[in-house]
Amino acid sequence: MFVKARMTANPVTIQSTVTIADASEIMRTHKFRRLPVVDNGRLVGIVTDRDLREVSASPATTLSIFELNYLLAKMLVKDIMKRNVITIPAEATIEEAALIMYNNRIGGLVVVDETGNVAGVLTETDIFKSFVDIMGLTEGRTRLTIEVPEDQIGVLHKVTGVFKELNINIGSLASYTQPDGKLEIIIRAVVEDVATLTKRLAEIGYPVQHVAQIGK
Repeated sequence: MFVKARMTANPVTIQSTVTIADASEIMRTHKFRRLPVVDNGRLVGIVTDRDLREVSASPATTLSIFELNYLLAKMLVKDIMKRNVITIPAEATIEEAALIMYNNRIGGLVVVDETGNVAGVLTETDIFKSFVDIMGLTEGRTRLTIEVPEDQIGVLHKVTGVFKELNINIGSLASYTQPDGKLEIIIRAVVEDVATLTKRLAEIGYPVQHVAQIGK
């Protein structure tokens, strides 16, 4: 799955000369949490709702509301925006985007095309939705967790072979290594006879650790 399929294309952008007050109004009206800042077609920064909150009134301020509003009306986006914007190509994968966001502890990425122009915005919500779709969580399938002692060669072939024997179509499959080195395999499929499936998997040495029905 690629970023271009999950991003919000043609996002609203603002210029660096826009006032903080106007930027705040745009975010509030459209319920955005971040706005790419573009001058003359070039990405020059990004401003987030957190940036705006940091320059807004707080109980500790000594300014009156009138003085604060006056300053905010004069202050420009370029005064508070982050200039080193972390971007990702539209052709990158969702996994790459998730890793960048995780490593940098950020909730969104500006997506750029091959020319470096802003093509979209990808948020943590888009990542979550992609995960839900990839894993088939809304399709009412049976979720099985199978723990394998170690990362054995051919284990997926053996496990999926049982599903083939029982004429069960696998909707999604994922695996990851746990801290203790064991491999956990998660399979979602439409399973009519769970008992027979779990019995067959146990017979070949891969007992099912957990079964759950994920509904809509």
